[in-house]
Amino acid sequence: MRNKVIACIDDSQYAQAICDYAAWSAKQMGAPLSLLHVLANLPHPSNTNLSGTIGLGSQEALLEELAGLDERRSKIAMEQGKAMLQAARERVSNHGIAELESRQRHGELLDTLKDLEDETRMLVVGKRGADTASAHGHIGSHLEGIIRTMNCPVLIAQQSFTVPSQIMIAFDGSATGFKCIEMVAASPLFKGISCHLVMAGSDTPDNQAALAKAQATLKAAGFDSNTALVAGDAEKALADYQQQQNIDLLIMGAYGHSRIRHFIVGSTTTAMIRRTRISLLVLR
Repeated sequence: MRNKVIACIDDSQYAQAICDYAAWSAKQMGAPLSLLHVLANLPHPSNTNLSGTIGLGSQEALLEELAGLDERRSKIAMEQGKAMLQAARERVSNHGIAELESRQRHGELLDTLKDLEDETRMLVVGKRGADTASAHGHIGSHLEGIIRTMNCPVLIAQQSFTVPSQIMIAFDGSATGFKCIEMVAASPLFKGISCHLVMAGSDTPDNQAALAKAQATLKAAGFDSNTALVAGDAEKALADYQQQQNIDLLIMGAYGHSRIRHFIVGSTTTAMIRRTRISLLVLR
């Protein structure tokens, strides 16, 4: 049953914001929260034959020492992960979360998330992980794979959390775009929050009609929404609007602007993830 908000916890500078966004989301949706830390498998020891350079006895001693070192590294990583999860539990508990669990898994992150997909209502991750935390202007090595692979909303957290007072839906008038509107309208996540519905494109009757239809869907669900049709390159025009209006959270579809929808994240979506300095919810 897809009922949980799952937050991916690591030792990056995004961890606290991930906890805060996950706790806020779980409370808004009345959903249980699961904190997840995945321990990557350590690389296997080299099978290089050292018998030609060192004696057999020395080789065996060296391999035993390497095996012992790997075991100690694994135990240290496990204890660090448990400490991170405990710190995350304490932070999330301050938000008054009633249903809370924490889990530590071994393996690859994407494989673990796929195993948990049937229970995932929404996934919360950082824009970058610990390995790429300082790579400004880039997205984490796992992030595009997560968005491409997971069939659930993915909330990408920036380094700080603010309770959203204004959200912005990047809308393109496509069937995928209307599906995103319907998902927002049906979810309790953004109830009571001011909404901006923004399309990048020419001021044509078709675009105006699409915006009006999307706005009507939101209004029927109780949303107070403003619409805007902004000219220019979608990536820049949408980002400029977000900054001018002090939007707290951006919402967009994963494949709304991609011609190869099932293989890569849409070019505009990927560019917006890289460019934007606010947190972003990607809908599938």
